[in-house]
Amino acid sequence: MTAAATACVVGIGETQYTRWGGISDRSELSLACEAITAACQDAGLGVERIDGVASYAYDSNDPWLLEESLGFEQLRFKGMVWGGGGGGSYAAIAQAVAAIQSGQSNYVAVFRSLCQGGGHRYGRGYEVPHGRNFLTPFGMLSPPLMLAPLAQRYKYEFGITPEQFGEVALVCRDNASRNPRAVLGGRPLTMETYLNSRIIADPLRLFDCCQENDGACALIVTSVERARDLRRKPVRILAAGQGSEPGWSSGGLGSHSMPEASYAAGAGKRLAEQLYAQAGITRDDVDTVQIYDHFTPFVLMALEAFGFCGRGEGGQFVSEGHIRWPTGRLPLNTSGGHLSEAYIHGLNLAVEGVRQLRGESTSQVAGAEICVVTCGVSAAILGA
Repeated sequence: MTAAATACVVGIGETQYTRWGGISDRSELSLACEAITAACQDAGLGVERIDGVASYAYDSNDPWLLEESLGFEQLRFKGMVWGGGGGGSYAAIAQAVAAIQSGQSNYVAVFRSLCQGGGHRYGRGYEVPHGRNFLTPFGMLSPPLMLAPLAQRYKYEFGITPEQFGEVALVCRDNASRNPRAVLGGRPLTMETYLNSRIIADPLRLFDCCQENDGACALIVTSVERARDLRRKPVRILAAGQGSEPGWSSGGLGSHSMPEASYAAGAGKRLAEQLYAQAGITRDDVDTVQIYDHFTPFVLMALEAFGFCGRGEGGQFVSEGHIRWPTGRLPLNTSGGHLSEAYIHGLNLAVEGVRQLRGESTSQVAGAEICVVTCGVSAAILGA
């Protein structure tokens, strides 16, 4: 049986989103509980009925603490996807689907919680902790410094212009202007301001880089059969999974020794083909995309990897207006994305995907029925 026949999202929940360090009166555990409770309320489901949890990137919230704090009657499934940042965000959704399909769980809460004021800040410099690390001697100690060489190679190979990277930043900021939850929603961005912003790590300018934020969000995944008894119309999980080309499991954060052909290609081409086949759709069926926008160049690479344009054509694709709302044929990151809504390591993009297919987005795509959410090494396809 396919994911389309068995699993769906029936509830979404979010906390307030702030700049990193902006939430000082609650812990990451408190935020996680708040988001899961809100998602259950959205679904019309008692929180005690949650019997599975899934997260990623070494989330600090132990399942037994969630169980005690929220009063789960029985916690039968606990899933964690290894890796840093948001690479595992949609893999956590895939784990939830697997738990539902296998009968290990009836209702799985997929969540991510960040509260960086009292602890580790993800944008601060650090050494990548594994044996293939050749980055530290060259001072590549923060994500922009680690990923800039891939962006520079991509720019060099295909003649990408700063304005084409800037188009992604401007589209996300414009979408955020309609979203009351967006941290940067009240701060318009022009191309002139973008081009005059300081270089962080060439070719990445300030506005090519995502925010650092505090906040949490959650989704409730269950079977299509159980969804019939709940409040919300279910959003089907047509496909979900993880995987990447050689070298991209750690990508630029961990290694620059991947094959040259894939070095500036981003990740996701193989995964995209697998998920399209699993969902029984083609790229032409997709109405909107929510792409992991930690840095703008990787949005262009993802558009290419998922087949929305040819290799090296991402810059032209965005400059022609295809990702703009409401006129483009493939509106992108309609909540504002990580660049302008909040950086909750990918999961808030899935929340926006659900909103689109419910018809509730603040930048609603007319008649949206299929949404792709991807961070390259994991992805999901959602259907109305």
